Amino acid sequence: MSSRPELQAPPEIFYDDAEARKYTSSSRIAEIQTKLSERALELLALPDDGVPRLLLDIGCGSGLSGETITENGHQWVGLDISQSMLNVALENEVEGDLLLGDMGQGLGLRPGVIDGAISISAVQWLCNADKSSHEPRLRLKAFFGSLYRCLARGARAALQVYPENLAQHELILSYAMRAGFAGGVVVDYPRSAKKRKEYLVLTCGPPSLSTAVPSGKGEEDGESCSDDESSGDEENKTVNISDRRRPRKKLKINKKGKGREWVLRKKEQMRRKGNVVPPDTKYTARKRKARF
Repeated sequence: MSSRPELQAPPEIFYDDAEARKYTSSSRIAEIQTKLSERALELLALPDDGVPRLLLDIGCGSGLSGETITENGHQWVGLDISQSMLNVALENEVEGDLLLGDMGQGLGLRPGVIDGAISISAVQWLCNADKSSHEPRLRLKAFFGSLYRCLARGARAALQVYPENLAQHELILSYAMRAGFAGGVVVDYPRSAKKRKEYLVLTCGPPSLSTAVPSGKGEEDGESCSDDESSGDEENKTVNISDRRRPRKKLKINKKGKGREWVLRKKEQMRRKGNVVPPDTKYTARKRKARF
C-alpha cells in the first residue's frame, strides 16, 4: 500500500481520533511542521512593522502550523475537514479560530479580509476523487477562486505541496493561474531527495515587480531554484505567470486564426486518442487560394 495518506482514504476518514492524536504527539512531525510553517511565513513577505496580520491556515489539522503563526505575533483562522484533528486543536487550546469545512467546496470567507494564507501538505488532496461527486478540476477551481476572493489585494498565499507527479503539479498550478493569481513555484533544495520542498507562492492581483517569485533555498553551495529560473527546462514543464507574460514569436495565422503549430498539435492529440488522422505534409494548415 502507498505511504501517501491521500491515496489510502479521504482525509476526514484517514485522520480519525487515533491518527489525529498519533500525528500531533509525534515530535518528528511537529519539528517538520514548524520548519515548513516558518518557511511559508517567510515566503508571505509580510511587512516587518509589528502590526499583527490575520492569516488563513488551510488544512490546519491539530494547529501545529497555527502555533508557529501565533509565535510570530499574528492572528489566524484555521480550516480543516477532519473533525478529529480540530478536536485535538481545541484540547490544546490553540489561539486561532477553527472552521470545519472542505476546501474543495470553497472557503466561504468574506472578500478581502485575509492578509495572507499558508497551507502545509494539504492542497494535493484536491487532486484525488474520494467520492463519485468529486471532480478534481472543479474542486481546484472552487478552492483557488474562493482563496483569491478572500485575500486582500496584494496579499500572498504560500502553499507547500507534495504533488504525486508532474501532471498533478501542472494541474494545481494551472488552476491557480486561472483564478487570477500571479506567481509560481518555489523549490527548496531541488537536488536533495530528502530536503526538497515545493511551495506554490501566489499573489492576489496582476503581475508586477512585487509579485516576482522568490528564489528557493539551495544546497550548501548556494544553489537556488524557482520556476522563474527553470521555466524553460524540458524536465520541469511547469506554467507560471512569467511564462504567460513573456513575448512570443508571432505565428503565421490563417483565416480562422489558427496557425500550423496549432493544427499539428491538435492532430497529434487526435492520434493519441486512437483516431484516424491524415498524415502531416507541407500542405498541412496551408491557406487555400480563392480558386484553383
